[in-house]
Amino acid sequence: MKQTTARAEAFKELARKVGVTVKDIYWTVGLYDLVLVMEAPDEETLSTLLLSVGALGNVRTQTLRGYSAEEMNRIIAKMP
Repeated sequence: MKQTTARAEAFKELARKVGVTVKDIYWTVGLYDLVLVMEAPDEETLSTLLLSVGALGNVRTQTLRGYSAEEMNRIIAKMP
């Protein structure tokens, strides 16, 4: 636990190498230990990062895809 911020910096570097930008990291209390806000060119790139971290062991992830207002408007426009 005492090395959590150093590990976060190492994660940011790994993310950068695969093409993901870590926008924010929040340490939380409760069900989840961390919340990361990241930007990736596509879902495959983000999956590459998460699988790489998971392969290190003792890490479980849960992703939540967010949509911008512009993306949401495109989705709504496709509705019948």
